[in-house]
Order: sequence, then C-alpha cells, then structure tokens
Amino acid sequence: MRYLDEFRDPELAARLFADIARATTREWAIMEVCGGQTHAIIRNGIDQLLPPAIELIHGPGCPVCVTPLAVIDKALAIAGMPDVVFCSFGDMLRVPGSEHDLFQVRSHGGDVRVVYSPLDAVRIAEDNPGKQVVFFAIGFETTAPANAMAVFQARQRGLTNFSLLVSHVLVPPAMEAIMSSSNGSSNGSRTSRVDGFLAAGHVCSVMGSWQYEPLVERYGVPIVVTGFEPLDVLEGIRRVVIQLEAGTATLENAYPRVVQAAGNIPAQAMINDVFEVCDRTWRGIGEIAGSGWRLNERYRAFDAEERFDVAAIDSPESTRCRSGEVLQGLITPHECEAFGRECTPRTPLGATMVSSEGACAAYYQYRRLDATGVELRGRGG
Repeated sequence: MRYLDEFRDPELAARLFADIARATTREWAIMEVCGGQTHAIIRNGIDQLLPPAIELIHGPGCPVCVTPLAVIDKALAIAGMPDVVFCSFGDMLRVPGSEHDLFQVRSHGGDVRVVYSPLDAVRIAEDNPGKQVVFFAIGFETTAPANAMAVFQARQRGLTNFSLLVSHVLVPPAMEAIMSSSNGSSNGSRTSRVDGFLAAGHVCSVMGSWQYEPLVERYGVPIVVTGFEPLDVLEGIRRVVIQLEAGTATLENAYPRVVQAAGNIPAQAMINDVFEVCDRTWRGIGEIAGSGWRLNERYRAFDAEERFDVAAIDSPESTRCRSGEVLQGLITPHECEAFGRECTPRTPLGATMVSSEGACAAYYQYRRLDATGVELRGRGG
C-alpha cells in the first residue's frame, strides 16, 4: 500500500537502527509526544531494539488520557439528562468517571451515540429539533478544525439545540511545561530529563511546525517532527540523536510528505473564528496557562458546560490510578502496581488503559508481561 508498506520495510529499519547505534556515544532520553507514536514504538518493539543508552519517554500525547476526571463527570452528568442526545467518538465511552462511564449511562437509558464526525452530531440535531444534541469535543489541534466547523454550521443553520462540551488541549504549551519543570527543586532550575522531542506530525499538519521554533531557541532542545510508521519514528530518533551528539538544537521536519511549515491555513482560520485560547487543566500535569481552546464570545451560546450548568463539577482524581505519572513520563505503565491486575481494558482505573492512544493500553496489548515477568491477568496461554 503506497505510503504505508514502504514505511514498514524491515531492511530499511535495520539500517536506521544501525545508524542510530553508530551515532550514539552517550545516554539520551527522548520523549515522543503523541500516543500514536507510543503505540508504534511498543507494537514494533522499537524501544527494545535501540541501543541501551537511548531511553524513550512516553509523553502526554493522548487527548483522551489528559482529559481531567471533572470533564468526564460533566459529560456523564449531561448524558444522563432527559431529552439529551450525547454524541462522542467511540474511544470516550469506556473512559471511567468517578462512578461510571458513558456505556453505563447508555445502559441506564441515556441516549449516547457514537459518531464518526462532529458533523454527524449537527445532522442529528437538525433531525431531532425536540432534543438537545451535545458533541464531546476533545482532542489536540488535529480535531479542532472539524469541531469548529460543526459549531459554525450549527450557527449558520440556526440550530439552537446543538452544543459542544469542549476540552481541547494544545501541544506546545504542554511541551514547554515539561521542559521548564523544576520538579520541586529548591532553586527552581530546570530538571526535566528530556533531552529531545519527537513532535506529533498530525498536529503539525494542521498548525504547522513554526510554533516549535521558539521552544528550541528558549530551551536548547532538539525537536523533530515525525509521523507514525516505524520508519518515521526511527528517522525522527536518528535525527534527534545526531543533533544531541553534535551539541546542536534545531527544529527539523522528518515528515515532509504531510507537514508544511505554515500548516493548513484554512483550518487555522476556522479554528480562530470559533475558538479562543484559555488555560486548561491536564490530567497528571495540572493547569497549564494558554494550553487550551474554548468557544469564543460569538459562539458562547453553543457551550454545553454553560447551557447545562455543570461548570461547578470538580472531581478529585483517583488515588489508585497512577496515569498522571505515566503521562508525565515519570513511570512506565508496568511500574504501576495496578497495571494488568486491578486495571485492565475490561476494568480500567484510568483513560490511559482504554484509549486507543494510551500508553497503558499499548503496554497491555503488546507486551503482556510486567517488568518482573509476571503474567498478566487474562492474558495467559
């Protein structure tokens, strides 16, 4: 398949592994930002085939996973209300709230529907004028243009029964939060152990790569934009290692077949018409200034949080789930005591175990054994 099979070529992969091994003379820690890259790494065993000196750190690049518990509980509260049709992508239905998930809301009579586009929810609102139709608009910059288009079209069509529950997050501010982290050091100096980043190609396809240049200049950390196939990831790692070994820090685009420096200008225009930047809380990290989008004043009437009066819901995170530490790259999933035991895809404690981009889901699906070699529950032969 064009643009797929050629980026999974084992001979080319072997050459890239050899190039990385030859270039590596010191220990380096590289963070892949996107959960899709994490799954590619674990599925293909890339981290196990790299030189021992190269450590891959899994970052907070799963929008489902970083959505705070309070937002999930707001969604559950709205979905359970009478005359509400709650629409969402399928990966949100198994994400646990404080007491239940959207699947359980549906089993108790709630009208919860899986859609493949936010524009599907607009059509549902048009076909059901007596119902309040809500779309759960979460995601990074990648999904924002379609969500913006949905509310734009709803306004154009005069649909007063359509709204968005918005929890959009932005990648560059999160990367900056990681790079500037002092981890509680007394002098406030930067103690992040990340030496270089693999930036998410799909985000850059919308927003462009230019927004990462100030981060490279400010923190002196290499950032390489990569895709999601094995050769994409390996090429990104190779370029980061070469920069680190040479003592340089630049922004490189290793995904030119998709990403342009300026990004998708029409998509950005749609985003800017509908959304405005706001502070946003990330699960496991906390509030990051300027790291989210919300509906701007022109579209505020379509804000489900205000329409259904759920803004006051504030839920503490589970003490049993260590997904926050996983999302910060402080631990790997199988270092969590609950991983594969109390916490499985059937009985998840957190979103990282059920999201298609979650690091815990990747470890459970592809590794099967924890760090000590103990066979995981339900995965025996």
